[in-house]
Amino acid sequence: MARHIGIVAVSAEGAALCYRTICIEGAALLGRHAHPEVTTHTYPLADYMRHIDAGKWDEVGEMLLASAEKLRTAGADLLICPDNTAHQALDMVRDRSPLPWLHIAEEVAIVADERSFKRLLVLGTRYLMESRVYPEKLRPKGIQHEIPGPEARDRINTLTFDELVYGRFEEPTRSYFKHVIGDAQNRGCDAVILGCTEFPLLIGDADSPLPTLDSTRILARAALQAAVRQ
Repeated sequence: MARHIGIVAVSAEGAALCYRTICIEGAALLGRHAHPEVTTHTYPLADYMRHIDAGKWDEVGEMLLASAEKLRTAGADLLICPDNTAHQALDMVRDRSPLPWLHIAEEVAIVADERSFKRLLVLGTRYLMESRVYPEKLRPKGIQHEIPGPEARDRINTLTFDELVYGRFEEPTRSYFKHVIGDAQNRGCDAVILGCTEFPLLIGDADSPLPTLDSTRILARAALQAAVRQ
């Protein structure tokens, strides 16, 4: 029997993509139409953003733990959070969790290392790009990283919260992301981390100047492997 996966959701589009990936790709491991049991819980994104905007990461962590407890009560065996930004808080409270978590940046770092990438562009919300979430997981594997400049970080952040979290994936936004990624390619980056779980819905390998590391699907696939592992 596969273990029950609990999804601690923050934003809808990224969580939905993660859930769909688990359900669709589960069949390859478990048989036709089969996938692990999945339960999702989320508080309103507005509640998270109130604390994130105020820099109250301890409060964000408490929200993650509250979701974790609800999922434990629902029968989950392991937890994932398909939201890169919230991992800044997860790192603060992970050892207090009632259930084990897979960490999105750890899973991305594993795949980046397997694919022999050496220098990664990290894209995400401004909070994520300016945090230690990815640097702390990439550094032990000898992988360098960079982030866009301040103006690009602000614009990407605005596009994320004004468009992407609402399911709007516009061509001008896609073109802007391609421009930012192309600049990083010219500076020597060999891949890009799509470090916001909505980003893979906007841009992928077919559009990007650099190979992409799709954090949403990487996390979903890691959860699948963990769920079926005996």
